[in-house]
Amino acid sequence: MKKKMPPLVQAHDVTVDLLVVGSGTGMAAALAAHELGLSTLIIEKTEYVGGSMARSGGAFWIPGSSVLPEQGTQAIADAEKYLRSVVGDSAPADRGQAFLEHGPAAVEMLRRTTPMRFFWAEGYSDYHPEEPGGRAAGRTCECRPFDASKLGAERPRLRPGVMAAPVPMPVTGADYKWMNLLARKPAKALPRIVARAALGLGGMLIGRDYMAGGQALAAGMFTGVLRAGIPVWTETSLERLCYDDGRVSGAVVRQGDREVTVTARRGVVLAAGGFDHDMPARHEFQSARLGSHESLGAEGNTGDAIHAAREIGADVALMDQSWWFPAFAPLPGAQPAVMLAERSLPGSFIVDQTGRRFINEATDYMSFGQAVLARERAGDPVEQMWLVFDQRYRNGYVMAGGVYPRQPIPESWYRAGIAHRANDMAELAVKMNVPSNTFVDTARRFDEQADAGTDQEFGRGESAYDRYYGDPTVTPNPNLAALRQAPFYAVRMVLSDLGTCGGVVADGHARVLGGDGAVIEGLYAIGNTAANAFGASYPGAGATIGQGIVYGYIAAQHAAAK
Repeated sequence: MKKKMPPLVQAHDVTVDLLVVGSGTGMAAALAAHELGLSTLIIEKTEYVGGSMARSGGAFWIPGSSVLPEQGTQAIADAEKYLRSVVGDSAPADRGQAFLEHGPAAVEMLRRTTPMRFFWAEGYSDYHPEEPGGRAAGRTCECRPFDASKLGAERPRLRPGVMAAPVPMPVTGADYKWMNLLARKPAKALPRIVARAALGLGGMLIGRDYMAGGQALAAGMFTGVLRAGIPVWTETSLERLCYDDGRVSGAVVRQGDREVTVTARRGVVLAAGGFDHDMPARHEFQSARLGSHESLGAEGNTGDAIHAAREIGADVALMDQSWWFPAFAPLPGAQPAVMLAERSLPGSFIVDQTGRRFINEATDYMSFGQAVLARERAGDPVEQMWLVFDQRYRNGYVMAGGVYPRQPIPESWYRAGIAHRANDMAELAVKMNVPSNTFVDTARRFDEQADAGTDQEFGRGESAYDRYYGDPTVTPNPNLAALRQAPFYAVRMVLSDLGTCGGVVADGHARVLGGDGAVIEGLYAIGNTAANAFGASYPGAGATIGQGIVYGYIAAQHAAAK
């Protein structure tokens, strides 16, 4: 049951040093600004605080921080080499450089201004670990389970997460890897499950509300914001920027049927997410095949901040890019269920409408989406995608949508046509409506390569990232196993995303740039409102939240120095 919201803080004409539009990683900008002595206001379009960050896995990728074993000059130099290799010329070099230089300090700022504690997700590989400077051990960090009861009366205002465990238990990304292997590696998984369930259920008995992932990160930042006395106006949207004589001096915002003016002496930080749910723009810039509102980004992400910046001459870039994420097709009226380990685990493969495999299924999710769209631009679109697996796979692994090992796939999936089951591959092909001979041949070739332990077609299992979500009990390749145990299954997939990552062009100080390359004074952009600091690449788990945090810190530093 939805908890009663606290009274809405009424918007009114006001003057502050810094206005932050958006309450996801925008909270990092507000915390940094407050610590530097700036009066700060956060406005949030929806009724909830936390943005897409609260709906995410909550990881952050910030090399060289004190949370990681590798720190200091050499750690930053290695990360710079890595970014140079994976980003190339798809983003200005000063963006990545500023991110690396200020990252460790941004993490320390969060340590000082919030009650959060962080840990290194050891082994969660960079997404391209074979590139120069890449790390198979990874540089991804997370927030430890956080007690959201610290939010007090504001707890109902925290944005809910995407998925909930069957019992109250804070599951971190590091836990997920092993919990997904419960049936295969019980000695590794069970202690984690027991510990998290004990923390969650035990906490409830003493009035605590432990959460993990993006919920923990959002709750931790929100707690810091409340303790600092930073006002947050929810249900308050950006109408337009106040722009005179080449400088932004504030914004007109709307709450209900009232417009008020916020004057911002030091500037406005746009942190309102991307254009995830602006379908006309997504169809224009990305693909007409994208399903309506299948993005996992917060529902308020309709590109308002990007539009407002463009109205005063801001440039945009990378509008064709998103943090793509393949997902199980949704039931009518529901949202897609994200697929992470499912694509990597042995005993499964993915085919398109031709009945053929077309990709290394275990590749990182952004690269997966980019490959799908590259085919569309080449005139060979992926019109359907199916995850195919056998009963052994079904017996061994958790599936998105809350389907646990040996649990039957819900009948509603079959009725909706998003799942099919058959006793042999030829029958399954007919139900999927793909060419039977081609599909059967695809399955035969896959089985042969799985038996040999080498995917000669797409190299599945060759990367440390692939292997992270594989099954270590399967040798010689933890990502490959033949499909031989009937019945066989196919579940339809869609191309979802964690949000768009093209937007307003910003420089290494987070300042927004106009079409002529000149700085628009008093205007900053961070997170998914800004064009991705990593260009068309995704360096590692949590790179989206990582750059939002760091550039929030950078924007506050620059505004305070004026």
